[in-house]
Amino acid sequence: MWESERLGSEEVLWASTAFNGGIAGQQRAPCGVISSATVCLGLRHRCPPDQTEQAKAAREAARRDASELVRSFRERFGAITCRDLLGLDFSNPEDYQRFRESGIGEQKCDNYVKFAIDKLYELEGRPDAA
Repeated sequence: MWESERLGSEEVLWASTAFNGGIAGQQRAPCGVISSATVCLGLRHRCPPDQTEQAKAAREAARRDASELVRSFRERFGAITCRDLLGLDFSNPEDYQRFRESGIGEQKCDNYVKFAIDKLYELEGRPDAA
């Protein structure tokens, strides 16, 4: 996603690395792709914080876009938490091993990532996008 946003820094990639499996495998948290995409939206809309009115509008735009991302993700996949999306509990070592060996990541998670990236591009195309 950091590439799709042309952020030019691997720092964003590393900043989001613990979002896998929810947040560090705590699957009652949002899917990591949702969390990462909302970070990207915040960066997309960023502006100098001392520009009060512009910053207020930027926060509202980021919140609006994040809301649309979450709504459309839930509509498409039926949930936003890893546990609900995958039907596995990563806190259970057997479930986590099953996930790693089964190919579920490629079958499901890759689709979630693709959807989020496509949605980021779609949201960028809005006439009112920053």
